[in-house]
Amino acid sequence: MSEHTRPDAETAGTSRTPESPARARTADGWAHAAFRAAARLRGAPALHPDGVLADGRLDVVGGDGRRPWDVEWLDRPARYPVTARWSRAMGLPRALPDAYGLAVRVHDAGGAGRPLDLLFTTSGSGRRARHLPLVRRTALTGPYSSLLAHRVGGRLRVLTAVPRPLPGHRRLPGDPRAVSRALADGTLVFHLRAAGRGENWRTFAVLTLENPRDAAPGTTLGYDIYAHHLPGLEPGPRFAAVRRAAYAGSRRGRTGSSRTP
Repeated sequence: MSEHTRPDAETAGTSRTPESPARARTADGWAHAAFRAAARLRGAPALHPDGVLADGRLDVVGGDGRRPWDVEWLDRPARYPVTARWSRAMGLPRALPDAYGLAVRVHDAGGAGRPLDLLFTTSGSGRRARHLPLVRRTALTGPYSSLLAHRVGGRLRVLTAVPRPLPGHRRLPGDPRAVSRALADGTLVFHLRAAGRGENWRTFAVLTLENPRDAAPGTTLGYDIYAHHLPGLEPGPRFAAVRRAAYAGSRRGRTGSSRTP
């Protein structure tokens, strides 16, 4: 994806009319129950049950002075340790294609004990496609997207994680074992970008992953963008109630508690 590709103007730069309370309550309850049942059945998260944990670092680029993000955390260059998880979204048999997820916990982003969570899913790069999950066979052949916009510096902006190709442009199969081997042999690098309506994509950080660890369900971090965000960098309002309920239901089905770690 080029830095000069523009995001979907319809969803990246505008907010939508909130759902009615009655409809939201119905959707919340359905999402909570469905994700709780799926997680209980799997003994793992309802979605993204099969994955690889990795240590790494996030290098925030910082604002260039002429175009600040108007978010203190984004405008100040810094390096943070991260724990990331690459995963297969649906948990289909490994011989089949799947959508892939990249969950990133930036430790102490907001100060000691205040992490930031970012979630990305494989998507297309077209006007509509970047808001929809995309099934793939390989892990590094296209962008990962937040799918829904975040509020960044007072504007709704889509976030993407664009993978850097492996040396020789080798293909990396979408299999946790293959991803773990790639991490053990070197690093995986993603350029994190954001853009809103009428804006070009701008890189705000570089994510470098290494040192793989098994992502056993009982030890997987409870990534939650609604519990772990920063001032000026937070999830947008669209489908927020439903997504919160889904996260809580999945945690309850897996651990017996809806609380976020």
